[in-house]
Amino acid sequence: MIDARIGLIGRGSNLQPVSRFDSTSKVLALDVIDLDADDIATLSNPATEFIPDRTKSVISENDSPDVGFRYSLNPYRGCEHGCSYCYARPTHEYLGFDAGLGFETKIVVKHDAPKLFRAFLARDAWVPEPIALSGVTDPYQPCERRFRLTRRCLEVAAVSNQPMSIITKNALVVRDLDLLAPMATEGLVHVNVSIGTLNAALARSMEPRASTPLARLRAVRELSAAGLPVRVLVAPIIPGLNDAEIPTILEAVKEAGASAAAYTMLRLPWAVAPVFMDWMARTFPERVERVEGRVRDARGGRLNNSAFDQRMTGTGVYAELIRRVFRVFARRFGLNGGLPPYDCSKFQPPPDANGQGRLF
Repeated sequence: MIDARIGLIGRGSNLQPVSRFDSTSKVLALDVIDLDADDIATLSNPATEFIPDRTKSVISENDSPDVGFRYSLNPYRGCEHGCSYCYARPTHEYLGFDAGLGFETKIVVKHDAPKLFRAFLARDAWVPEPIALSGVTDPYQPCERRFRLTRRCLEVAAVSNQPMSIITKNALVVRDLDLLAPMATEGLVHVNVSIGTLNAALARSMEPRASTPLARLRAVRELSAAGLPVRVLVAPIIPGLNDAEIPTILEAVKEAGASAAAYTMLRLPWAVAPVFMDWMARTFPERVERVEGRVRDARGGRLNNSAFDQRMTGTGVYAELIRRVFRVFARRFGLNGGLPPYDCSKFQPPPDANGQGRLF
């Protein structure tokens, strides 16, 4: 844990939990160090480190029946947004980093992602189906302004007529409307915008470097006006914290032009549990017991249930109540349908780096 004298600026986690793959605990004993004001100021604002990744593959495949996609493209690993509840935090442990502060400050950058994506689509074995952008990171996190890897991957998708499903909570997605609008006309793209609260103060604390709720609503409006199918993800629903906002969120996103909505219930796998519960204790100490109790009620007495048919929406009395409330208001605002189908029939292998396409 970070020293109590240090209040981290713009970070969702104050913890550096020990990895489940690491048998040793590393503790920096700051409590015995005489820190002056300058030391504390420096430690309160840890810099983000961008780490090059020369991986030879950029597409991940999964067989989970409840995630809605088989393939995903992740130009980055880790996420600057720093959402305290992020289910993807434990994936950073596979890279040798911690799932707390490390997930937010050590961002792995796949500089070769566009080239690798092009090579993947050019394979004879590729049978086109939608690819999610992304699965374990946000493709429009702040560093995308600098590296532009998501945009360059979308350029590859656009020239190939490759269907894409974008998942983000950053309004930067509208930057790429010049690519996305023509793709939407051809039935090649869906955009999923995550909005878990309309409370700006709550969002700033819980999702410190993501776009504000108002900015995300504006993004929904701009995307929808440009003809893109937009689904809003009310995610995660945190019992006793943002569950009462379901009706107002659905009304707001409908007014902004969203076509559909879905939700997921908070789940706290592995190191996400201590990170989130520490955030709760620092931010809403009076609600910790209530929130934890309801999470356990929806997770069979635990903080996480990884069963495919239960992990997204939970089980039990409280989970059923949320399901009914969401269903009622999604129907009321016309958000209970799906998005139009993708058109995979237009796919064509991308040209090579020299612009040369296949002859056959």
